[in-house]
Amino acid sequence: MNIHTYPSTDASNIGIANWMVDYIHKTLAEKKMFTLALSGGNTPKALYQLLAQEPYRNLIDWQRILFFWGDERYVKFEDESNNAHMCHEALLNHVAANKAQVFPIDTTISPEDSAKAYQHLLHQYFNGQADTFDLMLLGLGDNGHTLSLFPYTEILHEQTDWVKSYWLKEQQMFRISLTAPVANQSTAIAFLVTGTGKANMVKQIIEGERLPEKYPAQLIQPTKAANLHWFLDDNAAKLLNQSKNQLS
Repeated sequence: MNIHTYPSTDASNIGIANWMVDYIHKTLAEKKMFTLALSGGNTPKALYQLLAQEPYRNLIDWQRILFFWGDERYVKFEDESNNAHMCHEALLNHVAANKAQVFPIDTTISPEDSAKAYQHLLHQYFNGQADTFDLMLLGLGDNGHTLSLFPYTEILHEQTDWVKSYWLKEQQMFRISLTAPVANQSTAIAFLVTGTGKANMVKQIIEGERLPEKYPAQLIQPTKAANLHWFLDDNAAKLLNQSKNQLS
């Protein structure tokens, strides 16, 4: 595990952006395309807006990136709460991304059919590969969820399917989400978490007792443990025991 801390939210966004540029360049030196799984939420939105600006807009070869999503709310694409909509507004509409290489989760069909279709898409693309995404970007909810892996939901136990849909009672909506097994096959996973309000949860996920039913983000343990990165501002990291973590 690699923990990167920065003095402010802006600095943490710049830190992860610089890391992404370097990682994407290194990956594209060895393969033709880079596969990126995007996350929704307000924290990643600020990162996407930064990547859409100079100098980052011209530091990444966007036409060599395949864009996927880790999860989606079952709402129309035009809805402000739709993750793909947010990513288009913040990033994809402002960079030279190839539209044929952008793969949002389809919310025009039933939730179950959408999950099956997205799983089929992922199986087609990653068929026979040891790893899935080159990079999965993740956020962390106040309740310890990531992706649409919410506390005490059945999806937390899924070991076979890559994508599942389910009714999230607390939000009165369907969610479509990649599952922990496919996420953990990513070559690299990066959490971006900022703010004092997340400090307790960051400490629990990283240093606390392992209770994944209660804190689903603990399920995210990539097969290559060294490729798990946490990008935190000082407020989010302030409760961590620094002597036991690699901070930079």
